[in-house]
Amino acid sequence: MQTPDPVRLLVVDDEPHIADLVATVARYEGWQAVTAGTGQAALSRAAEFGPDIVVLDLMLPDLDGFTVLDRLRAGGNAVPVVFLTAKDATADRIAGLTRGGDDYLVKPFSVEELMARLRAVLRRSAGLAHQPEARGAVLRVGDLTLDEDTREVRRGERLAELTPTEYELLRYLMRRSPSVLTKAQILDHVWEYDFGGRSNVVELVISHLRRKVDAGDGEPLIHTVRGVGYVVRQAHR
Repeated sequence: MQTPDPVRLLVVDDEPHIADLVATVARYEGWQAVTAGTGQAALSRAAEFGPDIVVLDLMLPDLDGFTVLDRLRAGGNAVPVVFLTAKDATADRIAGLTRGGDDYLVKPFSVEELMARLRAVLRRSAGLAHQPEARGAVLRVGDLTLDEDTREVRRGERLAELTPTEYELLRYLMRRSPSVLTKAQILDHVWEYDFGGRSNVVELVISHLRRKVDAGDGEPLIHTVRGVGYVVRQAHR
């Protein structure tokens, strides 16, 4: 049996001790890891190394992390990105997720938690989670469709471009429709680790998902049930 290629990790942080620590732990787990201390270096490393996933600090000495991500995406690079930031404000979390990031972790942080988040994002990005039950299915709620083979999401004829996290969350809601899912259920299924009380990440991703799926396309399909959770369904008539 052919041995799978090791995960390639790019760690971008202007604090060398943090970048080296994360890279060392990743190498201990059998990953390949390289580091960069500036935004420009990160873009060069990404082009040369071809990472499977990136840990990206927001505060860099030249380009900020958002600009680095924007340039990666503009160049057609869809590599999953986990933001590492000293900023804990809700606005910064929203910006990180809505700019195309897949997760975020606030400094100071546990390297073990970071590695758990990286593994979870990789699983979502590869579409491996719960794959046997899902193969070949096309999920439909109203005029919203999700094809689990092609991973295409459409609202009517319009294609919705989702991050791996947004895709997995929408997929879970559509699979369980019309059941209402709690934040705890969503965190357990989509993120697969304990958020340590930061369950508002679900609200942030739901908010961005609404803008991509519901905005300007007739009746809303993603609903909040106060005090309970979230559901994808057509409105009761």
